[in-house]
Amino acid sequence: MTDRPLKLGTRRSPLAMAQAQEARDRLITAHPGTKVEIVPVTASGDKVLDRPLAEIGGKALWTKELDAWLLDGQIDFAVHSLKDVETHRPEEIVIAAVLPREDVRDVLVGAASLADLPPGARIGTSAPRRAAQALHARPDCEVVTFRGNVQTRLAKLAAGEADATLLAMAGLNRLGQSAVGTPLDPVIWLPAPGQGAIAIECRRDDAATRAVLAAIDDCASHQAVMAERALLAALGGNCHSPIAVLTQRHGSDLTMRAALYSPDGRDRVEGTLRFAADDHAAPAALAADLLNRASAAIRLHFAGPEGG
Repeated sequence: MTDRPLKLGTRRSPLAMAQAQEARDRLITAHPGTKVEIVPVTASGDKVLDRPLAEIGGKALWTKELDAWLLDGQIDFAVHSLKDVETHRPEEIVIAAVLPREDVRDVLVGAASLADLPPGARIGTSAPRRAAQALHARPDCEVVTFRGNVQTRLAKLAAGEADATLLAMAGLNRLGQSAVGTPLDPVIWLPAPGQGAIAIECRRDDAATRAVLAAIDDCASHQAVMAERALLAALGGNCHSPIAVLTQRHGSDLTMRAALYSPDGRDRVEGTLRFAADDHAAPAALAADLLNRASAAIRLHFAGPEGG
């Protein structure tokens, strides 16, 4: 172990800082005496809040500043919400650890259930998955763009910019706001790929940091989220592609249930596959099955493995 503090890069938002503190605390517990300095950055994705992320550069806007710092050595590792990390990453960067996965559910705020919303209600979200799921369940409703951190979105809701919004239970738990809203059954309302997982990335060639981070890697969570990322890669989706997936563990097996939507929520295709947790080809097989059965309105937003 080095005597100098390890530098941990993170976005500056309250949730990102809470995630960084969790990672730091776990590292210090695993390696007593280790010093970890949190280095925050204001990500591009936090600067432009009036347009959907997919219109201004996609998920790379959450990672590009930290990637640059990582690659030039200003930080030793970076902490991300895994669902915000683009599927294809720079070759020089590796996901070295995944912390124990939090609650994967979405939370509806503003109504006890989607069915309780009045006709024509406005649902605030900027996530294509949530928009498509909401419109599939309630085609009479309208989706309005909601960007910003948890407090910003709750403030917009309180100001009447929408009748309801959707948030991640994991984020609310990490911010100490578990009582906000109504959790949605993840078997019915499938979550986002990687939802609830914190990923820690470092340079692929930094063997010392990789060894340090290995002590806080949760194998079960790591296997599940990497299977979900393999599904994403095989589908060839992008920030406009509505994808929902729930992965559950059964002994040494994983059961993956995934659904693809057209952006307007009208079309939906679903599939389920059980496979050994170390079977890296299985998610691609599920992706191929989904695309084979999907309508043209869905396939239009997925490029398959060559287009990923």
